[in-house]
Amino acid sequence: MYKEVYNPDYLKAAAEKYAGAPCIAADELPKSGSSRVYVRFTFQNFPSIIGAYNQDVKENEAFFSYTRFFLTRNINVPQLLWVDGGKRYYLLSDLGNETLYSFLSSHRDGHELGAETIHYYREVIKQLPLIQLSGKCGIDFSVAYPRYAFDRQSMQWDLNYFKYYFLKLVNIPFDEQLLENDFDTLINYLLQADSDFFLFRDFQSRNIMICDERVYFIDYQGGRKGALQYDIASLLYDGKADIPAEVREQLLDFYMDELSKHISVDRRDFKERYTAFVLIRIMQAMGAYGFRGYYEKKAHFLLSIPYAVNNIKYLLAHWDIPVQIPALREVLKKITECDFESYSKQNTDKLTVTITSFSYKKGIPQDLSANGGGFVFDCRALPNPGREKQYSHNTGQEKVIIDWLEKYPEVEEFKSHVNAILDMSVENYMSRHFTHLMVNFGCTGGQHRSVYFAESLKKHLEEKYDVAIVLKHTVIDSWTK
Repeated sequence: MYKEVYNPDYLKAAAEKYAGAPCIAADELPKSGSSRVYVRFTFQNFPSIIGAYNQDVKENEAFFSYTRFFLTRNINVPQLLWVDGGKRYYLLSDLGNETLYSFLSSHRDGHELGAETIHYYREVIKQLPLIQLSGKCGIDFSVAYPRYAFDRQSMQWDLNYFKYYFLKLVNIPFDEQLLENDFDTLINYLLQADSDFFLFRDFQSRNIMICDERVYFIDYQGGRKGALQYDIASLLYDGKADIPAEVREQLLDFYMDELSKHISVDRRDFKERYTAFVLIRIMQAMGAYGFRGYYEKKAHFLLSIPYAVNNIKYLLAHWDIPVQIPALREVLKKITECDFESYSKQNTDKLTVTITSFSYKKGIPQDLSANGGGFVFDCRALPNPGREKQYSHNTGQEKVIIDWLEKYPEVEEFKSHVNAILDMSVENYMSRHFTHLMVNFGCTGGQHRSVYFAESLKKHLEEKYDVAIVLKHTVIDSWTK
């Protein structure tokens, strides 16, 4: 398959030509969820500028068109300085490194956001209606990509994203036909909202910059026609931003106050539909977390899942969506009963060892740290208490099984070899400041031998090393769900 090769020298030459000076540094910025390349070019006596490369010309055309329109409306977006004739390379004004999310993270006091952070959220919300009303003021939706509007097709894509890249990847059980029926019901309800506005699409704290004490907006190239509720839902239910519920309600009221300065607002109807848009936005985000985290093995996306789950818990406890979607509500309830906390609680300052017991009938567990696996120890050659009827309901955590296994010399020998191998690896990983190691123990049923060795290794490592341990028993843990 043909793929154009990004040429960093070409982008650098364009930046130097624009600045009229040689650059003294060219620093590629970290990537997030896209394949776009961003480079900060620094000069001796000229302001730094951002160079960008994106092979997707249609996406770029949407970004260029929206940027030019927003600038005519005095909406705070980056200046578009130069565009290559092929529309794959371009230059932007540099808005710095401070996002609303990074500001929030460094200024919050525990769960409280703080007055400065809330001030910036209010500044964002003041501009949001101006962005949204662009949909009624002549913005060119013909460039919208990949869809002209957040219509039935867009919503179906998002819900399928959630179904296939989250529900199926984390093995949440559901009746596919009943769930599809509920998807249709939810979509039909959402489509009743006025949708002639500009929908930013990914209106969240990482796409809002703070520069010279003003807020600026980036990453709106996915914008399209849509309803007002979606973007404010995206902002206030932004997963890792973790906005307290009472602050969300205050900011929602503030948004409706600001919106009322421009158009008439039926607050009751707005809030009723708002909850449904919160729901579809959360499901879209969870599909992204699943795809990027479980499928592409980008572990940092998994850290957002517990926050999204907390938002689902809040929705379920304050449910006011006036349509019947029982299969979807049951799926959401099952999500809240799963344990996604281990990855959010890991201490990244020291080595985290994930120890898992499993059944070979169910398959070897995935490594979610994005480090490419670890150790898999096959315990099936060892004596099996599961063959004896009186032990069928016991597990490797119980004294009766521990005593039974430890009477066999080969069990102690196996454990000794495992401990020696792990000692060597842990000491090496710690010396190199690695953060993750995964160790799996498998047996036939995942109930006795594998559980015993997982528990034994946990105890050994905790007694010997300053490491964080995440222990999972995939079979017996599932009994309590």
